Amino acid sequence: MPGSISIFDVNKQLTFYGAYHNNKINILIHVICVPLIMWSAMVLLASAPRPSFLPEYHREFNKGMVLELNYPPLLLVVYQTYYLILEPVAALLYAPQFILSLLTATAFAQRADHLTVAIAMQTCSWIAQFLGHGVAEKRAPALLDNLIGAIVLAPFFVHLEILFAIGYRPDMHKRLVNDIGTEIARIKKIEGDKRRAKNQ
Repeated sequence: MPGSISIFDVNKQLTFYGAYHNNKINILIHVICVPLIMWSAMVLLASAPRPSFLPEYHREFNKGMVLELNYPPLLLVVYQTYYLILEPVAALLYAPQFILSLLTATAFAQRADHLTVAIAMQTCSWIAQFLGHGVAEKRAPALLDNLIGAIVLAPFFVHLEILFAIGYRPDMHKRLVNDIGTEIARIKKIEGDKRRAKNQ
């Protein structure tokens, strides 16, 4: 479902992503691993040299929460703006978690072992997700079809999965479940047609 889908159409974007994350075990793996990937990515970004176009700014709220003008705040602004366009209320509910991740990741980046921990977290989380796709979902991950969409959408999709589980917008959830089922059937038909054509 790739190129033609509007990047600002929340239903189409989440249907695309959900078609690759429909198995409950795989969803649970992503609920655990995606926040870890985001957090450790911000640790890595916080340890990079500050871009020259940003002024120097450092604010320590406490030992565990630090704000610096570097790549992580830029990431937050870009992601959060996109999420606000897609689904404003859910995006606002996600903002505190995102900000907390940014502050704690920036503080953690000041530790001597931050690179070792962040890289280990990235490695383990990505391996777990690939296993979730291969063993539980039995489908290649979405990033093989739409790298940027999968990476940018993953945190928001996980956030929405949790919101849906506690009753957020049941009408939207029901519509997405139906659309995802239709999309999975469409993809399976295409894959089946390709296999049959290959065997002829």
